[in-house]
Amino acid sequence: MREEYAARVRGEAIPKQHVETFLSTVAPRGAGNCATSHDAAAQARRHRQQRRWATQVIVTDELARHACAERGLAPPDDVLPMHLLTIPETDVADLGSIIAAALAHSPAARALLADLEREQHIPETAVRDYYDRNRDRFLAPDALRRGVDPFNTVEPSDIHPYEHVRDGIAQQLRHAAARRAFFDWLDRAKADVVYAEGHEHPGDPSQPDHEHRH
Repeated sequence: MREEYAARVRGEAIPKQHVETFLSTVAPRGAGNCATSHDAAAQARRHRQQRRWATQVIVTDELARHACAERGLAPPDDVLPMHLLTIPETDVADLGSIIAAALAHSPAARALLADLEREQHIPETAVRDYYDRNRDRFLAPDALRRGVDPFNTVEPSDIHPYEHVRDGIAQQLRHAAARRAFFDWLDRAKADVVYAEGHEHPGDPSQPDHEHRH
């Protein structure tokens, strides 16, 4: 008999219907759109990949809930919402569509990411090094209009002083470090997840129609 679950997370079953309901209300990002009504096989492949994508988003939410409980974080107010939220294109590009969607739809995933960000310590040397290597990002508006080259001789007023931008740089680096920590956590957390046939990761190389993009 075919399994009625899409995946098992720590022994707990995620019903297939949960995935189909989520998929019916949320448009997967990055999914192909070349299938037409005249190509049933292409439509079936596309829906299979969308189903795998949706399974990954839901699994990530479930794993994040366990992680929040283990960390003593306040439980999210609601279950993974079954409605469409806007996912910034920059997040899809930076994180991949699965994690970007999970963070958009899962309060638990966002709570975990915020907790990871609080754990990140950015050395002062790293902050200063970022400032020195990216001086073009800290040009004053007038210097930008004049086309000043920040890596040659500049006037002190051409570049925002380190003391004025230091906190913003540290926050940016902390945010990036937290995202890397989230990726590492998710890779470890997914190790014991069991997937039903047809719900494997869309990038699983053991599947004949796997896709590398997430």
